[in-house]
Amino acid sequence: MIRILQKATIILAALLALPGHSTTYSIEDFVRHATFTDAKISPNGEYLAVTVERGDQDVLTVLRTEDLKLLKINQLPDKKSVGQFYWAGPDRLIFNAVRKIGGYAQPFMLGEWYAVNADGSRPQPVIFYGTRDATQRNKTVHNESFSILNTMKDDSRNVLMLALYPRSSEGAGSQVVMVDTFTGRRTTLARAPKENCSIALDHDKQPRFAVCSSSQGEDGEYDQHTELYRLDGRSWTLVNASESDGKHLRVIRTTTNGTVYAMESDDQSPGAIGTLDIESGNFTQLHQDPVADITRSIWSSDDQTLIGVVTEAGAPNVTLIDESHRDAQLLASLAAAFPGQMVNFSSYTQDGSKITISVYSDSNPGELYLYDRETGKASFLMQSRPQLDKEDMASVEPFTFTARDGKLIHGYLTIPNGSNGRNLPLIVNPHGGPIGPRDHWGFNSEAQLFASRGYAVLQVNFRGSGGYGRGFEDAGHMQWGQGIQNDIIDATNWAIQQGHADKDRICIYGGSFGGYSSLMAPIRAPGLFKCAFGYVGVYDIDMMFKRGDIPQRESGLRFLRRTHGTDSKMWAENSPARRAGEVGIPVYLAAGARDVRTPPEQTELMNKALIEAGNPPEGMIIQSGEMHGFYDVDNRVNLYTEMLAFFGRHIGGRATSSAPSKAE
Repeated sequence: MIRILQKATIILAALLALPGHSTTYSIEDFVRHATFTDAKISPNGEYLAVTVERGDQDVLTVLRTEDLKLLKINQLPDKKSVGQFYWAGPDRLIFNAVRKIGGYAQPFMLGEWYAVNADGSRPQPVIFYGTRDATQRNKTVHNESFSILNTMKDDSRNVLMLALYPRSSEGAGSQVVMVDTFTGRRTTLARAPKENCSIALDHDKQPRFAVCSSSQGEDGEYDQHTELYRLDGRSWTLVNASESDGKHLRVIRTTTNGTVYAMESDDQSPGAIGTLDIESGNFTQLHQDPVADITRSIWSSDDQTLIGVVTEAGAPNVTLIDESHRDAQLLASLAAAFPGQMVNFSSYTQDGSKITISVYSDSNPGELYLYDRETGKASFLMQSRPQLDKEDMASVEPFTFTARDGKLIHGYLTIPNGSNGRNLPLIVNPHGGPIGPRDHWGFNSEAQLFASRGYAVLQVNFRGSGGYGRGFEDAGHMQWGQGIQNDIIDATNWAIQQGHADKDRICIYGGSFGGYSSLMAPIRAPGLFKCAFGYVGVYDIDMMFKRGDIPQRESGLRFLRRTHGTDSKMWAENSPARRAGEVGIPVYLAAGARDVRTPPEQTELMNKALIEAGNPPEGMIIQSGEMHGFYDVDNRVNLYTEMLAFFGRHIGGRATSSAPSKAE
């Protein structure tokens, strides 16, 4: 029996600045960033480390677990933010530096890693541009990138990292290095067999497996394939090649008892999780969902046992693999204590006696609890967005429908709080990508903002979206203006037919590829939408091959040719900027002046084309300092103030306010 202590614990009060409850929420309440990003308990349970927003930076705070006393705030210079962090030992942390820029592409990794004790003593730049230790004299440090492979529980001094050394524009040489967090000294343990490889460890924390991938086929064009290698002594042995049997194998973890867990997928179905015989390469399946990929594995607190997996066809679904394990039983008890919400093991002590528990839902932005196994109590720690009361938030309903060609499509409908979900003004909100990304069930601050103003929000995982198997994802290639738009249009008609949407009050809005769809869907379905808002969008396919960061790499050009072909007539047909005269509804455009993924020239071209077509946009924002999506809170407030006013003019909706809410 789990006891939940909902005591009014206030931690980091000066940093989190918790406001009181208010039922009237401003735009800023929704668009400002979460107060904390991540939290991890130390291996011995003595400390809790939390990344906290502090102005335009994220800082790393350390608290004493027993009384939540603040011990140290680690703040980087030059407006750098703390990104990923790990406990390298019972009282030592290692973390990297990032820049908080861009709404869709942030954070920007700086390649720097630092280590420090819990009390702030013995700080050490571990990986830092322009510096090298005695072991690195012949290496170009500023071209490397590093990520944590393992923190080595029995070694409080060293960590294992994967280092990528660029060799060409197409890939990087991967190495496993042991890094001393007190001196920065690095020792190379193994090198990958070729470029574009990830490396996994065995039960002794030694480099043992490499998964190498390529997007180039025998004809030089786009073709994804992988190879799994095993390290035997100093030589790599090929275990599996997808070109031979059509199976992609990836090792995800080896436990101390020698069990090798792996993911297997083909070019059609959702991936499966199971165990791998490292000698024969035989895969034994433990779980595979018929519709959705496995998005997360749930491990026991001693990291020895796979106790469950999460799939997300619609709302997240937890399948327990080992129901008899004590941690599986604990997870089931916690899920019962938080009905209708997702419960995750966020971090745990080395002996598993204390576990940080994260809880979220469609209406709950996220809460953190500390569970004590000895007492059976889960104590509330903090909220990610304390200014928002989950009781006031909208609900998110998963749905499915059959597209016009018979393909089963999944999506989400956000329904305003207190509404019966009938005959509502609707914002159709296609996601970016389109190949790979997807929408998820959970708290979406943007959709919640729209819902707070009376709008229902429709999100659809159209063909090309990730999470439903390789076949569904690949179905999006060569379908930007055709099949994908059909799915978006069919989903909109589904909402009308189900009685959720008022057919005369529908606008479409999206960012990146969603911005493209916001201009293309009205061309494909005249009269369905009353207005369109394009945000950091792509509007001309020919320009996509010439500007931005994608065509700067040969692999990027291969991907573009796979997605769009090489026929310039088809490019024009699929480019809203070339068909501006067919848009025929009010438009508003916005872009970041420093966007390298979809350069602002795309938006300026769309704006010019609409003017020439006699349908000038009602407004255009080219925001200085912003990249692929706006990050600055003031810029976001301005964006959504303009956007909501635009929607309000064309499909109604409740009055909007950009002023901060007043606490009761």
